[in-house]
Parts: sequence; C-alpha cells; structure tokens
Amino acid sequence: MAGLEEFEVWFVTGSQHLYGDRVLQQVADHSIKIAAALDDAPQIPVKVVFKTILTRPQEVTELCVEANSAGKCIGLICWMHTFSPAKMWINGLKKLNKPIVHLHTQFNRDLPWDSIDMDYMNLHQSAHGGREFGFIGSRMKIKRKVVVGHWMDDDVKNDVGIWIRAACGWHEMQT
Repeated sequence: MAGLEEFEVWFVTGSQHLYGDRVLQQVADHSIKIAAALDDAPQIPVKVVFKTILTRPQEVTELCVEANSAGKCIGLICWMHTFSPAKMWINGLKKLNKPIVHLHTQFNRDLPWDSIDMDYMNLHQSAHGGREFGFIGSRMKIKRKVVVGHWMDDDVKNDVGIWIRAACGWHEMQT
C-alpha cells in the first residue's frame, strides 16, 4: 500500500464537562502535545489529527458517526485524560465501524510525590479513566488494540505504528 500519508487517525480524548473550562483547557493542551508527538514520530506512517475532548455522550456519538463517514480517517486513538465515565462511550462505540486503539498512558511520566495534591490528581487520572474505558470495551466485546506505556517511549510509538498499518490494511479491505 503506497501512499499511507494520505490517511489519518483521529486522536480523541475522554474527560468530563464537570471539571470546568480551566481543567479542560489543560486536558486539550496535553492532548494536542501527545497527538503532535505521535504525528512527528517516524514510526507513525499516517497523519495523527487531534480532534477533540469528549465530555458528553452525544459528543462521543457524533464523533464516531463523523469518523465512519470520513474517507481519510482509518481509525481512532482513544485516550482518557482524566476520570471519564465510560458509559458515555457506549452508544458511540456501538455505532463506530472503524478500528480503535486504546492508548493507556498518562501525560506526565513521573508522579510528583513531594507535592502531589487533589488538584494534581483531578488533572491526572488517566490511569482510572483508562481502566474504566478498557472495562467498557471488554464488556461490549469491542475489538481493539490496547497500547500501554508512556506516550514518549519508542515502544509505545512502535506499537501504535503497527496498529496503524493494520488499520490501513483494514481500510483497504473495506474499499
């Protein structure tokens, strides 16, 4: 398959609207940085497009329907930045007909043990949100790839790149 650079994967982030605008802006900043790092990685053969922060069930459903009809989109990279009620993903995931990779990572590599507080925890609950997203995917029997590790690690980028090549193959089979 020549021309993989014409395709894209959408980087979508789960959070909650209850956190408020200040926190959601930080969630967006973190998501944009991760998506840009993946897009710049030589292991990633397609464009990684940061799409949005999803905080409500209707947003998830609308994004999944949009992805289904987007010709260049070959799949979704799903990351749960903060605690994110997985039940809001159920309807969208039922409708989604493109591959997904669940990126189970957190923004910061290390915990600041000497200064950790509730504000930090509210902004960095990807471990909890990611487990919940994994649980709902398993309960729904959703076929997906799960990549675990820090997003800056080459092993993670390699695994995402392998999944992307498989998603490109799936896309070719569909067309």
